Amino acid sequence: MRITTRGRYSLRAAVALAKMTKDKELIPIKAISDAEDISPIFLEQIFFKLKKAGIVNSVRGPSGGFAFNRSIDSITVKEIMDAADEEMTVLPCDRNKSECERESDCISHTVLAMVTECMNNCLNSITLKMILEDDRFRGKAGVRG
Repeated sequence: MRITTRGRYSLRAAVALAKMTKDKELIPIKAISDAEDISPIFLEQIFFKLKKAGIVNSVRGPSGGFAFNRSIDSITVKEIMDAADEEMTVLPCDRNKSECERESDCISHTVLAMVTECMNNCLNSITLKMILEDDRFRGKAGVRG
C-alpha cells in the first residue's frame, strides 16, 4: 500500500482546518494553503472531495471558507482517506478487482486481508481531535504550537 500525495495532503489539510477552527468560523483556502504550503488549486480539489463526503461544508465569497460539518472528535483518518479516494488495502489482488481462483486457498490473501483489516481499524480509531490533543502526534508533525 502506498498513500498518494492527495491522501497525505488531505490529512494535512483536515488537521490544519481543525487547528485553525474556532467556534465554527469559516477558514479560507488561502489560510490553509499558507499554513501547509499546499497549492490553493490542489486544496480546492481536496476540499471538494471532503465536502462530497460530508466531512466539511463551504461558503463562497469574500468572507467564505470551509468548516467541519460535525465535531472533530467524530471525524476519523479513515474517513479522510476514503474521501481522498485512497486505496486502503495491502492486497494487490484487491486492486486488480478480478476474481482469483486461488483466493479461498491463498495463505497470502488471508494474511494480507487481516493486515488490511487491522490497518483500517487503526485509521478508524484515530480522530482529528486525537491528532490535536494526543502527545503521540505531537512534535515532528508540528501539531504542538
